[in-house]
Amino acid sequence: MGRRPRLMERFAAFLPIGVDTPPLGLGEGFTPLVHARTLGRAIGVPQLFLKVEGQNPTGSFKDRGMVVAVAKALEEGARAVICASTGNTSASAAAYAASAGIEAVIVLPRGKIAAGKMLQGFAAGARVVAIEGNFDDALRIVREMTAEPDPRHPLALVNSVNPYRLEGQKTAAFEVCEDLGGAPDYLAIPVGNAGNISAYWRGFKEYRDIGVIETTPRMIGFQAAGASPLVQGHEFDDPQTIASAIRIGRPASGQLALAARDESGGLIDAVSDDEILAAYGDIARLEGIFCEPASAASVAGVRKAAAEGRIDPGATIVAVLTGLGLKDPDTGMSLATAPIEAEPTAGSVRAALGW
Repeated sequence: MGRRPRLMERFAAFLPIGVDTPPLGLGEGFTPLVHARTLGRAIGVPQLFLKVEGQNPTGSFKDRGMVVAVAKALEEGARAVICASTGNTSASAAAYAASAGIEAVIVLPRGKIAAGKMLQGFAAGARVVAIEGNFDDALRIVREMTAEPDPRHPLALVNSVNPYRLEGQKTAAFEVCEDLGGAPDYLAIPVGNAGNISAYWRGFKEYRDIGVIETTPRMIGFQAAGASPLVQGHEFDDPQTIASAIRIGRPASGQLALAARDESGGLIDAVSDDEILAAYGDIARLEGIFCEPASAASVAGVRKAAAEGRIDPGATIVAVLTGLGLKDPDTGMSLATAPIEAEPTAGSVRAALGW
């Protein structure tokens, strides 16, 4: 039996890599596509599937693009990578930099990153710089730092403005098509910095253009209401939402996301924190999949769109769950109920359970 191919090997024909690209990989990709029968029936869309990207090595979809970005950084002579982050990018950059034997520098907004994500960056040895401000301020800083190369510190920016990131992330669309035997009717996805929706759209178009699929899905993206610049039509100076991964007021790939929406005949809408948390709980309770709050924006959006008659309830819908629930343990704990108390006997446990 042969070994499982690395992501960059499996989709080499679709990626900007060559013989000089280092064969980096931590086992990213190949994530499950789960038919969410119970959840789908509960929200009125029985053909609902969940693309569980929290099964990537660092627990989020970022690994697909990061492996390509870091490999290309190595190929081009970088000795360090740098990123701004709301958490998932930093965890991924730190892990792949560690694997590649180079330094990772993370610039992030102080006090606004979920605990699990912070820990991942520190564990992998990244140098973390916390600033006063938000993600958009952090991204501005790292872009300035890489705009004029410093020969003393060969540095590569690995945020989603790096084109190699989106090239890697489009591979998730390929996997969806292969698992379904074709394209879904809708692809629902959270929208923060807005690179991922455009990456999926790129992947679907590439598979269509070579005849692997005949049709492409409508792309339906969902922002948190308190951080919804693409919905409201203006930037947010102080974005606010419990979904920290999409708490972004100036999405760097906003125009690409709008193009994906328009070209596919889709939509980009906003969902409230209450709608996100309701979906977050339902995904775990009804399907046994624990995702981070931002991930649940896709399911919250599907539920809202179906209730409003904006999508066909009989269609095949794939909702992307972008990250693992353990990324943000504080939110999970804040919503958890206290354990039932009982004496250390079987009878007491039965009584406590009401049996």
